[in-house]
Amino acid sequence: MEYDPAEYQKLVIRRRAPTSTEQTNEGKYWRRYKAPVVSKQFGAVSHLDYCPLYPYNLAVTASTRVSVYNGRSKDVDKTISRFQDVAYSGNYRNDGKLITAGCQNGVVQVFDVASRTILRQFKGHQRASRVALFASDKLHLMSGSDDVTLRYWDISTGDQVQRLDGHADYVRAAAASPVDSHTWISGSYDHTCRIWDVRTQGAAVMNLDHGAPVEDVKFLPSAGLAVSAGGNHVCVWDLTSGGRLVKRLSGFQKTVSSLCVSPAVSIRGLAESPRLLVGALDGHLKVLDLDSFSVVHVSRYPSPILSLAMSPDAANLAVGLADSTLSIRAHATRAAATESAVFGDRFRFRVRARSGKSGSGGGLSGWGKSYGGKDSHLPWKPALNASNYRYFLRGQGAAAAEDDFQIAKQRAARLRPYDKLLRQFRYSAALDAALATHNKEVVSSILEELMARGGGAALAGALGGRDATSLLPVLQFISRSLTMDPPRAKIVASVLHAVLDLYGGVVGLDPAVDRELMIIRQRTGEELGLVSQLTQLAGALEPILAASLGAMA
Repeated sequence: MEYDPAEYQKLVIRRRAPTSTEQTNEGKYWRRYKAPVVSKQFGAVSHLDYCPLYPYNLAVTASTRVSVYNGRSKDVDKTISRFQDVAYSGNYRNDGKLITAGCQNGVVQVFDVASRTILRQFKGHQRASRVALFASDKLHLMSGSDDVTLRYWDISTGDQVQRLDGHADYVRAAAASPVDSHTWISGSYDHTCRIWDVRTQGAAVMNLDHGAPVEDVKFLPSAGLAVSAGGNHVCVWDLTSGGRLVKRLSGFQKTVSSLCVSPAVSIRGLAESPRLLVGALDGHLKVLDLDSFSVVHVSRYPSPILSLAMSPDAANLAVGLADSTLSIRAHATRAAATESAVFGDRFRFRVRARSGKSGSGGGLSGWGKSYGGKDSHLPWKPALNASNYRYFLRGQGAAAAEDDFQIAKQRAARLRPYDKLLRQFRYSAALDAALATHNKEVVSSILEELMARGGGAALAGALGGRDATSLLPVLQFISRSLTMDPPRAKIVASVLHAVLDLYGGVVGLDPAVDRELMIIRQRTGEELGLVSQLTQLAGALEPILAASLGAMA
């Protein structure tokens, strides 16, 4: 019976799971925040906040001023410097028209963004006011101070509505609920977080023990979970269950200084959802998945991180450092999507109608110019009509509906050179073709396939009958894979044994082959020595761990 080539199954390349988050789609997405715009401030960048409205200007609080950076050009638009001492916590109101900030002298001020005029001054704190936030109703403001109190203000009258007592140390963080303008969370150096309802007069409705001085707090988008940061860990709290601790995230070398909940981001292969960004004084910025609270990406900055902020369109990531540096990284894909959404009409192109006047030549009087006019920098693009070839290709990329009958297109399998040789049972040539790719995964898959065929006879046939020139690439692959690829050690060891069985009697005839065999011998000895040391270390740790577990029991 004649062999049917269609029955051949392509070789499946066995790929290892990624060894780091940088190789995943998640890591690739976060690495696209490139080309940082670095700006030196007059002091440590203590707070960052993006305007909720386009173009998403950035308020940077550093030293005795709040600088407003343009969200598109990344240049300073305005500087608010009407502070008697160090400024803290410059934040936008949700309509983008007002900015509030605290000061070292305890005064909380409200500024008009357009004119930088002081609209309100709230004087009640006895020490530095480190926290100043607008309520979502636009009519109230919450402030927190080193005098261990929080105060709730009426912006329209300038009066204090309520004083919130309960903390026993400096209040350094607060956040408003994203679904309720009356619910707030605060964090203090007394190691606690407290949930407040400003409609009730009295103590906090919920107390959470963080276990370390609290540097920052945030509500997650549903407001059912809250996050607190302080010490070298982050705590996640379930507020719907009475403040139950859901998870404690450690792994930070120094104090966790700031938190940021990103907008919902769409990453290939993953559901669209927000992420939690965590900055610490060790200079590491970690991105956490909100489903499992596992680290999906890590970035390193040259100085301790004091503040974080991400624009509402997730196109810009701003990081404030202790060495007075402001870093703004832009995500090219997200920025382009924002521009297209905001200026969508400028990206539409028109074609002038066929002119009916004499002298027009009966043809098109001219292709339409871009929406911006003759001086527009946008590229020219023809309209989609019957005069354009793309008109007849429309709809080919449309997805099929659920009730549509789909006909699978039969495509001939494209075989790699090693696949074609395997199909012809030319095992030695197939191995040479795989070695020529310099891809360890391909070579390992070929070797594993050869070991499975004929009980190892195919592997012996592929390795046998070689001269020094054709044997050398096999030995080089073995020497490279002995220490660098532990998961493939079993396959490499089997191949090495087969080579020694076949060519053990002719060792010493070629200097290049002998040199490669000496390298293999040396690396094998190093691996065995390392295994011996690890075994001794495991034996020394075993009684220590057993004693520790016994003490805990």
